Amino acid sequence: MPEYPKFFRVRQKFEAPRVADIAAAVQSELARLKLEQHIKPGQTVAITAGSRGIANIHLIIQAAVRFFQKLGAKPFIVPAMGSHGGGTAEGQRGILEGYGITEAFCGCPIKASMETIVVCQTAEGFPVHFDRHASEADHVLVVGRVKPHTDFVGDVESGLMKMMLIGLGKHEGAKVYHRAILDYSFPQIVRSVAHRVMERCHILAGLAILENSYDQTAKIAAVGADELEERERELLVQARKWMPKLPFPRVDILLIDEMGKNISGAGVDTNVIGRKHIYHRAADDEFPKVKRIVVRGLTEETHGNASGVGLIEFCTTRLLKQIDQRITRINCLTSGNVAACMLPVNFDTDREIIDAALPTIGLTEPPHAKILWIHNTLELAEVECSQAYWNDARERDDLEVLSELRDLPFDVQGNLPRHV
Repeated sequence: MPEYPKFFRVRQKFEAPRVADIAAAVQSELARLKLEQHIKPGQTVAITAGSRGIANIHLIIQAAVRFFQKLGAKPFIVPAMGSHGGGTAEGQRGILEGYGITEAFCGCPIKASMETIVVCQTAEGFPVHFDRHASEADHVLVVGRVKPHTDFVGDVESGLMKMMLIGLGKHEGAKVYHRAILDYSFPQIVRSVAHRVMERCHILAGLAILENSYDQTAKIAAVGADELEERERELLVQARKWMPKLPFPRVDILLIDEMGKNISGAGVDTNVIGRKHIYHRAADDEFPKVKRIVVRGLTEETHGNASGVGLIEFCTTRLLKQIDQRITRINCLTSGNVAACMLPVNFDTDREIIDAALPTIGLTEPPHAKILWIHNTLELAEVECSQAYWNDARERDDLEVLSELRDLPFDVQGNLPRHV
């Protein structure tokens, strides 16, 4: 049995703007667009709701519903999440309900269907799919979080424009668009499809959500349809600055309690772990550089979807038992990322995993290994760090050391508690 390093806890100090009153921010932002000039009493408004675990998303959707009801409109919610939820209407409704987005709470119907209409063909020659219920609405409000994408790079990545094709395109659209991205590029396909959708599908506006490094709502911005692309580019720049990060650039082993689609599209955010371009290692100019990743379980909210598990080297046997193979395969095959569902090496206990991982990091002896332990890639305010970081941490102004050096808290079975 190897000798383990001692550990200590740090708190990271991030810039942390925060929206104090969610409902008031949504109402004031939408009011700023003077949407009453476009909406007549009795008209319907489809409001999108995606599969990501966005902070306060139930409150944001509820506030948007109430705004349109005050205008005399008839809003309803449509799940906009490609192939997630097993590619079924019931599965997608279940994901929304898990976030608190219910008909009772929001005060309007949820219209869940996998049926789409074909709006037109793109210049590249493939069909543009659009959710049938949304297509029948008089107006569509696109709601989504703007942030860096886990796979693609561009001036527009994950956000409102992507929601218009992958989300509102449902399973059929997501399949087509991900295939097209392999032949062209992510920015080209996003723009090509989103522009057709904005021209033909009654897009009224967008409601962009940005989060700070503590997984809190940092900004809510209503965006008119005519300025959507330009504003999303600006918001992505801000979102990059507010993204959380690991406290150190080089890591031998990264222990992660949980992964899931509610955490990131890739289960673990590649912008955090440094594997956006290459599986199992960082690109030459990419940081952090993490040699080995261990994930201990799936979130309940991911409903067995382990897409992205192929990014990691080690996992618990418990995680493998939590995987819904059908749902995971549907998601990975739809995205064209077959490697995302390939399985890592598994062991029954955390101690066995660490024992197996330590000899794979190079010539560094176990007591000197650089190990970080986090809950997930969204919650990085506090991190458990091995002794190799001790001197550096005490000298940095952006870190607060919260504990003395101590042993890993294994239980009698050889497992660690949740990182809390």
